[in-house]
Amino acid sequence: MANTARRFLRLKYMVFAIIAMMTAYVLFHNERFLVDSSDPSRAHYALFKNLLIPHGIAGAIALFLAPFQFSDRLRRKYAKLHRVAGRFYVAGVFVAAPMGFYIQYWEERIGFPRTFTMAAAVDATLWMSTTAIALWFAMRGHITEHRRWMTRSYAVALVFFEVRVLLGVTGLEQLGIPMVEAIVWLCLAFAVFIGDLAIQIQEMPKRKVLAKAQSA
Repeated sequence: MANTARRFLRLKYMVFAIIAMMTAYVLFHNERFLVDSSDPSRAHYALFKNLLIPHGIAGAIALFLAPFQFSDRLRRKYAKLHRVAGRFYVAGVFVAAPMGFYIQYWEERIGFPRTFTMAAAVDATLWMSTTAIALWFAMRGHITEHRRWMTRSYAVALVFFEVRVLLGVTGLEQLGIPMVEAIVWLCLAFAVFIGDLAIQIQEMPKRKVLAKAQSA
């Protein structure tokens, strides 16, 4: 049991290290316009900056807080902080998700296709629904189910990073809107599956303990 727990902990640290690297890449490759006035994409984002600012702040809060919610040590030692951070995460999701959809809808005015808006609607719906279900279970004290749905919620949140990393690292972003759309739908299609896979791995040590207890 101890070896299994240690292996899971190492895997958990490795996953969050990869997420940290994805975050750093996206900040440098895609979000550099925030601090670099010479970035060519700055003019594009300036067209709807009043929408982008609250969307970006809310999304950043949710994405920053989420990894800490999966720390067993922090949750046990600072239970109240865990609950407060969870509320901020939920608030961030319910501001960032619909605003992300609206921004994409607004961008139809400058030539973006309706299919992008549809993808944004699916993404927002998945993120808000998985988060709402996680909150519902938390409010009723069903902690195991709460953690499972929080894992799914975070898996959907990570689509923001996955799309940009896949497009940037592979150079596929140079192939135009159809390729960008394909990558967006690919990441959305696998988001909940990846969350469920993480849940199965996370619960593996407990299942082994239960199996040993039942066979004893």
